[in-house]
Amino acid sequence: MVLLLQQQYLLGGMLAFFLGFFFFSGFKGKKKEKSCAASSEKKSAGGECRGKDSGTDVIVVGAGVAGAALACTLGKDGRRVHVIERDLREPDRIVGELLQPGGYLKLVELGLQDCVEEIDAQRVLGYALFKDEKDTRVSYPLESFEADVSGRSFHNGRFIQRMREKAASLPNVTLVQGIVTSLLEENGSVKGVQYKTKTGEELAAYAPLTIVCDGCFSNLRRTLCNPKVESPSCFVGLVLENCQLPYPNHGHVILADPSPILFYPISSTEVRCLVDVPGKKVPSIANGELANYLKTVVAPQIPKQLYDAFISAIDKGSIRTMPNKSMPASSYPTPGALLMGDAFNMRHPLTGGGMTVALSDIVVLRDLLKPLRDLNDASSLCKYLESFYTLRKPVASTINTLAGALYKVFCASPDQAMKEMRQACFDYLSLGGVFSSGPVALLSGLNPRPLSLVCHFFAVAVYGVGRLLLTFPFPKSLWIGARLISGAASIIFPIIKAEARIWTQRIPDLVRILLFLKHSSPN
Repeated sequence: MVLLLQQQYLLGGMLAFFLGFFFFSGFKGKKKEKSCAASSEKKSAGGECRGKDSGTDVIVVGAGVAGAALACTLGKDGRRVHVIERDLREPDRIVGELLQPGGYLKLVELGLQDCVEEIDAQRVLGYALFKDEKDTRVSYPLESFEADVSGRSFHNGRFIQRMREKAASLPNVTLVQGIVTSLLEENGSVKGVQYKTKTGEELAAYAPLTIVCDGCFSNLRRTLCNPKVESPSCFVGLVLENCQLPYPNHGHVILADPSPILFYPISSTEVRCLVDVPGKKVPSIANGELANYLKTVVAPQIPKQLYDAFISAIDKGSIRTMPNKSMPASSYPTPGALLMGDAFNMRHPLTGGGMTVALSDIVVLRDLLKPLRDLNDASSLCKYLESFYTLRKPVASTINTLAGALYKVFCASPDQAMKEMRQACFDYLSLGGVFSSGPVALLSGLNPRPLSLVCHFFAVAVYGVGRLLLTFPFPKSLWIGARLISGAASIIFPIIKAEARIWTQRIPDLVRILLFLKHSSPN
């Protein structure tokens, strides 16, 4: 009997122990769950729970063109996005104001075309080129597209604010103002970011994927790549008011000495002027050197219709400057992180290709991530992200190479061979037909094919040699023609080499990644 009672007490004690254990564990689990829920409620202040599900799928650093468009795109795909932007006031920049037709088509593909509405954006239908008191017009080849497809020019800040507003309107996108000070890494993977709020509070945010889009002056770039940034020139920006361009709804490129001058509309009453000044510095604004340079060197070379408005803009004193930067895409894949936009890849802004490349990259990334619903699957996410660098190359390399090559050709040079190349380019485009539509299709992002670019570039050089053989005595023309071909090669091949380095290195990876994507796709 006593033995039976002892057994019952022992059994009861064990039962009480296990019940208490499970009750206590359940209580702790609920407490932890409440803690995570509370963190989710604090999402707008930037607090997240560091568990597997932090309440955020993607952190986007920066809300410029790339960051805001990316947040909208991923948010519409159902991703929980946390955007951290240094300054949420409307930006005031002198670049990023002309969106090529190819970029507009990407905007349509992302469902963001309404962001160029209600900001007084202007349709751009092509370019006008001016050289030595001659001019020619080249139009975008838009015949096979819908009527609304064209370039768009606008105030950069208005465009960005429209995209920020659209992103913030999505229930699963949180947009906060703060300065990201560092990436948070663990075992070689990026787990989130450390940032300082507007009030100075230090916070951490966690997500399985962090995308850095903090622009050309990125302070996080060196964490994720080995940048080789060049600054070939600076832009001096002016706004001309209440004047008519010689060719309405066209960008205007003046092949001036020492380098090109650009004009394009940014509203119904304003025309942006960008004067390229070679080198890393411009004449001083404070002592009047820059104003004098613009009046004495630049003004005599611009079209007469714009002269008075140009002088008036100088006299108003609202002269802005911006360094032009170029940086080939050179990134080492880092688990949990990705670079995009100008933080990742830059080209000379002469051709206005930056926004087209950024929007094209977003389309590539969106399509890559669609089959991967759970971004916490680190190994799968890493494989998907590796393919991004390769799949973006055809579009990005074409636009980047063209920007670098055209800038060098359009700049004045004391070398007779380069003078002939510049003249040949102007005359080649003036021929019309395929001679203008082909290069302009490349420039506009409508036909971003690297082979087409190389063919047209050397066609210009051959055309230049043909002009020489008809103009100069044979021995001299032959020598200049040989130097022209050599000069053309020396311009384009280094640019192609810089752009193609990652492409050639990743061809074996691309085959492997495409096979992986094929097998992992739900379709």
